[in-house]
Amino acid sequence: EDEELISVLANTKAKAAEVNAKLIAADETRSNIAEKREQFRPAATRGSVLYFSIVEMSLVNVMYQTSLTQFLELFMGSMDKAEKASLASKRVTN
Repeated sequence: EDEELISVLANTKAKAAEVNAKLIAADETRSNIAEKREQFRPAATRGSVLYFSIVEMSLVNVMYQTSLTQFLELFMGSMDKAEKASLASKRVTN
């Protein structure tokens, strides 16, 4: 019985160490994702302002009504035309 108990405890200890390592890796991944998200926040803000500005133009005149599909076509076209950059910070400013 004692050997079985020791075996179970050793197995539990190994699993706990494995879970702890995975938690540390998950925490690092979470912080990396948060960092990357913050790098793209200025671009997201500009896109949001642009979209709602275009949508609000329908209040000026009905002919300015724009759908999300039309906006996405314009936005993706501008993304394709933007200067390519390998660094995220430079890519956001383009």
